[in-house]
Amino acid sequence: MEQTAPIPDKRIVRGAAPTLAGIKTGSLLPCRYESRERLICRIRQVNSRLGGKGVRLLPLRIDRGFALLYLYRPDRLRQDLASSEVRALLTEMGYNDLRIGGCLPVLMRRLRWQEHFPHEIGLFLSYPPEDVRGFICHEGKNSKYTGCWKVYGDVEQSRRRFERYHRCTERYCRALAMGVPLERLTVS
Repeated sequence: MEQTAPIPDKRIVRGAAPTLAGIKTGSLLPCRYESRERLICRIRQVNSRLGGKGVRLLPLRIDRGFALLYLYRPDRLRQDLASSEVRALLTEMGYNDLRIGGCLPVLMRRLRWQEHFPHEIGLFLSYPPEDVRGFICHEGKNSKYTGCWKVYGDVEQSRRRFERYHRCTERYCRALAMGVPLERLTVS
């Protein structure tokens, strides 16, 4: 019996529509896999299909049947990493090289070796720096609001963003179900 793809287009759209639409820097896609080789092959296929649109799929962690994949827009991440707030927070967290090629390997090592999930990952997912800092300082407690992430800053702005992400995901899922291919759903 043939195995199913480790990361079908439906999973990509469900977990990363705002990134595909260009309104979010990156999204995490957790997935189970049976064959590491098939997973790597599928990642290459996705990168081949979406690379020309400015989107890249990167395995942040692959471990014993479980993978954490990062679908992101390198140009947007580069802009995010140029923010003084983001740079200050990453520097405090021990990141020395604040370029994409310096930050992503550190994040990958932390995901692999730290006992706790590295909370600065929110900075790679378009979370506002004030919310990432708030989460770290308050150890995930005392947030003002919870949606796609815990909000410690501007609640109304975050609610609008959460709603925008939700509407985008619904539209993309409908379009995919109607036969629109992943490549057409991905904004350049």
